[in-house]
Amino acid sequence: MQASYLGQAISSRVGEFIVLRRDIHAHPELPFEEHRTSALVARKLGEWGYEVTCGLGGTGVVGRLKRGEGHRSLGIRADMDALPIAEEGSREWRSRHPGVMHACGHDGHTAILLAAAKYMAKQADFNGTLNLIFQPAEEGAGGAVKMIADGLFERFPCDAVFALHNMPGIEAGKFVFRTGPAMASSDDVFITLEGVGGHGAMPHTCADPIVAASSIVMALQTIVARNVPPLRTAVVTVGALHAGQANNVIAPQATMALSVRALDREVRDLLKARIFELVEQQAASYRVKAQVDWRDGYTVLVNTPQETALATQVALDLFGPERVVAQGEPMTASEDFAFMLEKVPGSYLQVGNGAAGTPGACMVHNPAYDFNDDLIEPASRFWFKLAETFLK
Repeated sequence: MQASYLGQAISSRVGEFIVLRRDIHAHPELPFEEHRTSALVARKLGEWGYEVTCGLGGTGVVGRLKRGEGHRSLGIRADMDALPIAEEGSREWRSRHPGVMHACGHDGHTAILLAAAKYMAKQADFNGTLNLIFQPAEEGAGGAVKMIADGLFERFPCDAVFALHNMPGIEAGKFVFRTGPAMASSDDVFITLEGVGGHGAMPHTCADPIVAASSIVMALQTIVARNVPPLRTAVVTVGALHAGQANNVIAPQATMALSVRALDREVRDLLKARIFELVEQQAASYRVKAQVDWRDGYTVLVNTPQETALATQVALDLFGPERVVAQGEPMTASEDFAFMLEKVPGSYLQVGNGAAGTPGACMVHNPAYDFNDDLIEPASRFWFKLAETFLK
């Protein structure tokens, strides 16, 4: 199908997917609780002729569409979960569930892929297998890992897999690609410092964990400044430090919580080794015992060159160079689609939700955020054309 005709076909009917997106927005569901959303997705896919499988990773859904005798297979993923945030604003479709909202646009990602799914089922010209992956629990809960553990790629083999995310601060409808590391790993570190408490007037009888914690906070910053090569990216953030209750009491214990991020695996390993060394030795210098609990989170997201080049060319053909960035900047945010890319080649791209000063510029994970419905038409058209191109 010609791109111009496809655009007209989707544009003329995009209203139903705006309604659908707003319905999902009004009924947000937390990770692994996406029962209503997954049922809606499964019902729509079934109506359009997809072979539907439910329950992967708990509430995940896969729609499979096979045409011809071609052996190539393509996976396209959308995430479905919401966040534990109380929504602000008075829009008609605001969340009906107190304390839960679609603050990251997963309602929009689901609507985009469903819009593409409908027209791919009706009009796409391809020879092979299309696997549409609707994933639960992207927001820190590792839904991709659960789907993979449930046999996602054994049951639905893919030669490549793709996903997108809306991005406030970028002009609405602009497509941004990146070859190589595109999003950071994210690990959680919890530190417990055990000292000797006592009276604030007699500090010489104590081993003060607050003093040790204060020194550790400052020393941690030297890991990025003095251990990581200057041209490589790393983040060590101390997000919480808790100790004591009274001004005249030296607490026996202090706890700290860290977020640690990197854009390559070597730096990630370096950060881990140095945090253990520094914390334990700093604590010992203040006669305090340290326990470090490192919890692996999301891995580095790496886009493969061939698949990224293909996706970039599809966007250029559809929208022209003024709406495409072929090699955008990496991000230190994280995304569990990275685990899918460890199993299968593919690419993760950004689509602008609105430039600074526009309604769509409110950053994700903000109680005032809302997905820009103007993205549904171009992004679904992109998925349609990518599927035809990959499976031709």
